[in-house]
Amino acid sequence: MPAPERIPSRSLTDTDLTTLLTEGTLTVLGQVGGASNAVLHCTVAYEGEERTCAYKPVAGEQPLWDFPDGTLAQREVAAYEISRATGWDLVPPTVLREGPYGQGMCQLWIDGPGPGEETPELLALVEGDEPGEGWKAVGYADVGNGKTALLVHADDPRLRRLAVLDAVINNGDRKGGHLLPGPGGLLYGIDHGVTFNADDKLRTLLWGWAGEPLTEEALAVLTLLAGELAAGEPLATRMAQLITAAELDALRARVAGLLETKAHPEPSGQWPPIPWPPV
Repeated sequence: MPAPERIPSRSLTDTDLTTLLTEGTLTVLGQVGGASNAVLHCTVAYEGEERTCAYKPVAGEQPLWDFPDGTLAQREVAAYEISRATGWDLVPPTVLREGPYGQGMCQLWIDGPGPGEETPELLALVEGDEPGEGWKAVGYADVGNGKTALLVHADDPRLRRLAVLDAVINNGDRKGGHLLPGPGGLLYGIDHGVTFNADDKLRTLLWGWAGEPLTEEALAVLTLLAGELAAGEPLATRMAQLITAAELDALRARVAGLLETKAHPEPSGQWPPIPWPPV
């Protein structure tokens, strides 16, 4: 199988950015509204470099019945570690650190497409029963007045990579608002606190490839990931610091399962497969 192709690096390497996020001085600019957990918009400065970032203190996390209290920040970092290991770099650089309100997750802030770049259309509602060329059907959505429309997402290789990543990390909350187009045609996923549960929790808007064969690229990435998650490997050691032993075992099992079926997962039928609200 061909080796996975790494997305081109930004002006600072991911190592530089994680050092900046970990060691830099955090200055809170304000709070991001509409989030279920506290999200602070900050700057972080270190050795002459400054970037904007999101800081989510553990103290601002809302308890969840199916996740241990105070672990969402660690899960965000774990999602970055897995994303980085795939070579796809779909999650912005993310670290665990102390901040003005205690320990929390600190993640590079992603600006939108650069000047002159169009913002890609990733999700849409369409009439009828067919998604149309270049789109994948997700399901029907209530649009009010007793009417429904077909929810679709773009048949985009970047989204397809993200769908594989979500299956690996067991993402229970892949909403439309968690998809961030970046400069240079890059695409990122954010908000990964509800991940890595030992039970199947996959809930996403990216079901368009459900049951379809995985790409050769995805199989190569999963094979690489399986090796790096073996006991004693650096990635496995790092993950053991961020999630529980049972969750790490389940992570390995999900990767092995995808390699065995060679197909995108399908909804389990145990609960609604699409998160609410979807955006």
